[in-house]
Amino acid sequence: MRIWSVVPALFAVALLPGCTSVNLPPVSETPTSLSLPGKIVWHDLITDTPEASQLFYSELFGWEFEEVGRKYGLGDDINYSVIRHNGRLIGGMVNENKLQRSEEISQWIPLMSVSDIYAAIVKVELAGGAIYSRPVEFSDRGWLALIADPQGAILALVQTAAGDPIDRTPRVGDFLWTEVWTNDVAAATDFYGSLGNYSAETEVLTDDSTYRILGEKNKPRIGLIKNPIQELDPVWVSYIRVEDPDPILARVAELGGQVLLKARERGIGGEVALIAGPSGAAIALQTWDPSKRVLVPKEAAANED
Repeated sequence: MRIWSVVPALFAVALLPGCTSVNLPPVSETPTSLSLPGKIVWHDLITDTPEASQLFYSELFGWEFEEVGRKYGLGDDINYSVIRHNGRLIGGMVNENKLQRSEEISQWIPLMSVSDIYAAIVKVELAGGAIYSRPVEFSDRGWLALIADPQGAILALVQTAAGDPIDRTPRVGDFLWTEVWTNDVAAATDFYGSLGNYSAETEVLTDDSTYRILGEKNKPRIGLIKNPIQELDPVWVSYIRVEDPDPILARVAELGGQVLLKARERGIGGEVALIAGPSGAAIALQTWDPSKRVLVPKEAAANED
């Protein structure tokens, strides 16, 4: 079962056309020259309901969508939009209908920063992962590749051209966290520990499982957890920070989405819920207390604006 309908080759067609004349916007409008390997720096939504998806996320989270296809050489055939929250870039959206494909590929794809994308590809291959699109250069964004870990979870890798965005405390409505639902936590730890060059890991005991956090010292980057849905293939799950999930969940259906999991207490803290947008792309909601700093770098608060 796939809540996220994945057709990796078609994602490659959408964002990685194999042509250096095509461009994509940078992940940060302010050049930083920072390389933060292992950090999730961007999220792309592929959707076959672009107008409904824009309304859905705008109404629920206050996101703004800005078409940039022509500006970045994509034209009308792909129709790429950037997503802003409070003016800050947080992700992008691809209109799946412009791909002239019949297969359903709507889903959210996280992008992980790597310092050397070719070295990262070698690590993936040696570990038994899959390469769905080898590195392609986009002058403003950098180098992109699409891979799957040895258990099949899909992820995009990016070596940014102008640097990775700095660590900030996520505001309500921002992306808060990203994790892998995996069948083998130990094997996934080995794979992502090498791929993300993580130097530290933390285990948080919950009622029914152990939650593993990978990152650097005081800089958590990703989470790993035993797949909670037996019939679901391994998958990356992105979380949006919310103050209270219930008012959001109450509006999901009227905006064309679906509540997949009602709000419940989470073993690592806060409340969590799972929803799908009008195209079926699933995303999680999470309440979070910044004072506890469980999921976000402690020093991020100094960079909050």
